[in-house]
Amino acid sequence: MSIVRRSSVFDPFSLDLWADPFDTFRSIIPAVSGNSEAAAFANVLVDWKETPEAHVFKADLPGVKKEEVKVEVEDGNVLVVSGERTKEKEDKNDKWHRIERSSGKFVRRFSLPENTKLDQVKAGLENGVLTIRACTMLNAYIGA
Repeated sequence: MSIVRRSSVFDPFSLDLWADPFDTFRSIIPAVSGNSEAAAFANVLVDWKETPEAHVFKADLPGVKKEEVKVEVEDGNVLVVSGERTKEKEDKNDKWHRIERSSGKFVRRFSLPENTKLDQVKAGLENGVLTIRACTMLNAYIGA
């Protein structure tokens, strides 16, 4: 393999097509809030789908331990996922080239629909993915 050196001439193949378009906004968040941990709030990505039986939430939490995550229902029907991603220990001899993974506290809130069985909310963390399942009451009038 050889190293290719690029000149200062515009080269469309040198563009990072997988760059995050919101990267600029995430870098502004800590400056606006004055809290460097605020960047972690924007980085917890959650998928929410509804099946006939439940609402299913999946959150990417790589490197977060089960003990560092809290899942609760507050104010009657608000699902709250919170926790903290700890910062990696730094060695004085290390020379960092890029830091993209965030650390700090995070929280996400979701209003659950009225048909949610709040006593049947279950959560599990496996392979860095938090899965929350909130069962729903079956509608007796389906098909009627």
